[in-house]
Amino acid sequence: MAILRAKEIEKMTREGMEEKLIELKKELIRANVAANRTNAKTKEIKRTISRLLTHKISKSKDLLKKK
Repeated sequence: MAILRAKEIEKMTREGMEEKLIELKKELIRANVAANRTNAKTKEIKRTISRLLTHKISKSKDLLKKK
């Protein structure tokens, strides 16, 4: 569920990215409560969140450059 590849993220709209970020943050909280420590699942979720944020920032910069 948490794994999103770069190709999948590039196809997403801005609204889709926002929804996915919220969903992943909720999942991360649930995983942390259940595990009570960092495990492979929480690391994977954190990586996916960072990928989404990186793409979101780069898209914003591209839009600003075009203007």
